[in-house]
Amino acid sequence: MEGTSLYLPIVILLMQCSPSVPVTVATKSHKVEVREFSDAVLSCTFRTEKDQNPRIEWKKKGKDISFVYFDGQFKAPFEGRATIEGATVTLQRVTLEDAGDYRCEISAPLDSVTLGETNITLKVLVPPHIPSCEIPSAAVTGSVVQLRCRDQQSIPPATYSWFKDSKPIGQPRHGNATYLINSHTGVLEFRAVAKNDTGRYSCQAANGVGSPKMCKGKHMTIEDVNVPAVVAAVVVVCLVIVVCGCGGFLLHRNGFFSPGHRGRSFWISQCHGAAHISSQTLHRTEDTSNVNYIPPPQEPQDFKHTQSFML
Repeated sequence: MEGTSLYLPIVILLMQCSPSVPVTVATKSHKVEVREFSDAVLSCTFRTEKDQNPRIEWKKKGKDISFVYFDGQFKAPFEGRATIEGATVTLQRVTLEDAGDYRCEISAPLDSVTLGETNITLKVLVPPHIPSCEIPSAAVTGSVVQLRCRDQQSIPPATYSWFKDSKPIGQPRHGNATYLINSHTGVLEFRAVAKNDTGRYSCQAANGVGSPKMCKGKHMTIEDVNVPAVVAAVVVVCLVIVVCGCGGFLLHRNGFFSPGHRGRSFWISQCHGAAHISSQTLHRTEDTSNVNYIPPPQEPQDFKHTQSFML
């Protein structure tokens, strides 16, 4: 008993001399992720040294720091849709506008350290929407074709998968594959499409938030190149060039292009018109794989050009 009584004053002295813990602020999670239109709990706990009635403030950081909770009440746009318990704030039905960095501040004027704070980042997750899909209706065998799929509203960004005739298209397993799929950009690229690539294509977007969404399927037809039509169109273009050149040379020898004569500009305009029609025919022939393709009827002005050219 005598030994214990000797140590007791020393213990009491050490307790009186040990420093008190100043204001401290903490949170259960510095990063909070919630789905859009759900509630977000921003945790904030504190402990003070002496002050039993510290001031609690919440702020949101951005271009300018704005008050969320100040002087015992919530400020717009949180007024009427937020609650506080202790220093923990609950935001109700959050939207993308609520995402950002928040700061909980505890001010204790009676403490040796008068201010403490903790920061929380709120991320609002958005489920995927129906993606926009760009799928060509037709293409020519051997050509490079890209199918595109994009959902710009989902958070985090969606990843994409493609389907052909309602069956998933797997990622290519070797370097010699005829197609490539970029699941992050949503691009399905055929290096050289073939007839068996014909089918109905659709794309699905998913980001782990909510259910995946798929665009409406679209049929893509792959057709062979109409080689005879292309050759015929090239021959027509070459004939137009030859005839215009030879005809211009003969007319020049006969004085048709003499100064003051309108023949030169007239002849150039006729040849230009005929060349333009021929190039359009060649372009249409290259773009179509229909062997029964019939060029559209000529306008009266174009017919006049052709008639003048024949004369």
